[in-house]
Amino acid sequence: MEKKPVKIVTIGGGSSYTPELMEGFIKRYDELPIKEIWLVDIEDGKEKLEIVGKMAQRMWDASPYDVKVHLTLDRREALPGADFVTTQFRVGLLNARIKDERIPFSYGMLGQETNGAGGMFKALRTIPVILSIVEDMKELCPDAWLVNFTNPSGMVTEAVMRYGKWDKVIGLCNVPVNAMMKEPQMIGKTLDEVTYKFAGLNHFHWHKVYDENGRDVTKDIIEATYDPNVDDGTPANIFDVKFFKEQLLTMNMIPCGYHRYYYREEEMLAHGLEEYNGIGTRGQQVKQTEAELFELYKDPNLNYKPEQLTKRGGSHYSDAACETIASIYGNKLSHIVVTTKNNGAVPDLPADVAVEVSSYIGSTGARAIAFGPLAPAERGWLQCMKNMELCVEEAAVTGDYGMLMQAFILNPQIVAGEKMVQVMNELLIAHKKYLPQFADKIAELEAAGVTIKDDVARELTEQGL
Repeated sequence: MEKKPVKIVTIGGGSSYTPELMEGFIKRYDELPIKEIWLVDIEDGKEKLEIVGKMAQRMWDASPYDVKVHLTLDRREALPGADFVTTQFRVGLLNARIKDERIPFSYGMLGQETNGAGGMFKALRTIPVILSIVEDMKELCPDAWLVNFTNPSGMVTEAVMRYGKWDKVIGLCNVPVNAMMKEPQMIGKTLDEVTYKFAGLNHFHWHKVYDENGRDVTKDIIEATYDPNVDDGTPANIFDVKFFKEQLLTMNMIPCGYHRYYYREEEMLAHGLEEYNGIGTRGQQVKQTEAELFELYKDPNLNYKPEQLTKRGGSHYSDAACETIASIYGNKLSHIVVTTKNNGAVPDLPADVAVEVSSYIGSTGARAIAFGPLAPAERGWLQCMKNMELCVEEAAVTGDYGMLMQAFILNPQIVAGEKMVQVMNELLIAHKKYLPQFADKIAELEAAGVTIKDDVARELTEQGL
């Protein structure tokens, strides 16, 4: 039976990533016949939406396919009848990320987009918004799949399942894709000749690799990553300090690039502080890269994804998002690493929590592939991180300051104590506009005269940015 054409709605459509998303859909049109695409953003993102929307339409016009790109600032206009809703938004835009980074760094703690204090506060801002999107979807497109790329992807996706009561959701990340594209060639293989098994959490997973004969070649890849002439797939946004080789050989698993923030915490913090005191944090650097990208996107002759987008840190997004959508639509059972409900795939965690695991993706969603129990070191890390995430998600929904404190104390990137409380309080003040669930506590802090120590973060906040 011939399937109906597809309507896709992308929330955060003014993102610099959108051209890569369009490229992925164009490449897969024969298996994913799209009839219309809606790009949705907010008033603050209107200019970028219009720029990237025109470019997206040029990309389709340069293809053999007749697809109309619609732009709107009202998601309720876009959602009716949607088959797939993708989310790639940033609450507070890049200025919020800059504050997430600079405030912890001002106290000598890690400031990063998905790790440490900054990652937790991004979740606090984002989870209420994604839950409001889910409520609109229940009314306007109850049969749609939600494909989330919004960071911190694991916590955001889990909140949709746990608090939004929406099971048709899959969380995505480009990091596993990068690994699978780079690693096989290190040992003279193609991706078709190896089998991957991933297990863990978003930005906190490990994986093993097997060749076409079922032989474990994980250690061969580990050895190859120490060749200085080899590109090991480390994301562009992560400082590439090497893992300790002996540790990796003992665990016989390859950690996610973000594990550097835990396995080489000393060096990663030192590098982050150096940038904080020098060229600016990663968010400040990305803001410059984005400005350059949008200048390129304004070119009326540009109808393809520019190479400069790879510097943005999210390359191969389309290979994750578009293949997931095509696999659901066509019941392809493609192997994709996604965030989904555990259901026993990682027995060291409860069945109802979200995990990032190798899965087969079909018309019923993700079928997680069982990984099996982890060794004590990895199990300890995983259980600590998952329970920290659960505390963050509860705080995001309830506005419970004590629960947020629990999450901060659990987080390995935080030094627990009085400075921790100061970082928490300053971040609450800095993000007041986007944290209505903490309104009473923020008012109390303001009455007590709490101010922001970092000059850049304080100036952005005073300007209402």
